[in-house]
Amino acid sequence: MSRRGEMFSGLSVALVTPMNADGSLNEAMLRKLVDMHVDAGTNCLVPVGTTGESPTLTHAEHDQVINIVCEQAAGRIKVMAGTGSNCTAEAIRMTKNAKDAGADGSLQVAPYYNKPTQEGFFQHFKAIAEAVDIPVVVYNIPGRSAKNIEPDTICRMAEACSNVVAVKDATGTIDQASQILAASDLTVLSGDDSMTLPLMSIGGSGVISVAGNIVPKDVLALVAAFQVGDIAKAQEWHHKLFPLCRDMLGLSTNPIPVKAAMSLIGMACGPVRLPMTELTDAELASLKTTLKNYGLI
Repeated sequence: MSRRGEMFSGLSVALVTPMNADGSLNEAMLRKLVDMHVDAGTNCLVPVGTTGESPTLTHAEHDQVINIVCEQAAGRIKVMAGTGSNCTAEAIRMTKNAKDAGADGSLQVAPYYNKPTQEGFFQHFKAIAEAVDIPVVVYNIPGRSAKNIEPDTICRMAEACSNVVAVKDATGTIDQASQILAASDLTVLSGDDSMTLPLMSIGGSGVISVAGNIVPKDVLALVAAFQVGDIAKAQEWHHKLFPLCRDMLGLSTNPIPVKAAMSLIGMACGPVRLPMTELTDAELASLKTTLKNYGLI
């Protein structure tokens, strides 16, 4: 089956937001990261998602990061801008800015904290899709948003909105993704690095990756191997990446560990903003061991 969001197949990287020591935006490093991913062959960048610390950026900074990434990308790499909010009007405003900046699509997280009904989810995403005519990727992450967007609701969105093209599935359940893939032509992307291969095995098209911030070529290799039917090679990459993803990302709340890892491998992107806090000494020692075991330091 041809899937409507195949433009976002492969590796999308949930980009960190680089910051200076004083907590301000590090524009130079942000531009450097875009260039690095162009060189690595990453298919798409996703600025200002969870990994980009969207909850603690001001609205002006949010727009600024997206504008910089789109400008630096300059058509060399796709940009799926994180423009979701638990306020529908604000999500529309940010998505309009992203379209004007040249983004190829928008990532729309499930409204968090206010816990909409399924009808509320439907009306929220429908309002955004109708207001801004760029591709919309629905981001379902119940662990952070406190409520699941049910598969029937997602499929209803697909029927009502032609520019709802894909789902970033961070539910941790293969059943949910299977139901969406069976009942719609939506593209499904893994929202958890360790679930990339399992999701692709049932018809998923790739991943929006956190680990891709530090090992984009390795994540790409996994996806590419599966895409050409080399299942054994894809499994090999999965088993190589799994301990890194488990032991790094499991240390603390994302993006605390990946930002720390980037500093340790010479890609310093600065501190995280409160209420996020840095790794403890014990956690940092564990992270160093994980990175050493992988061969990164």
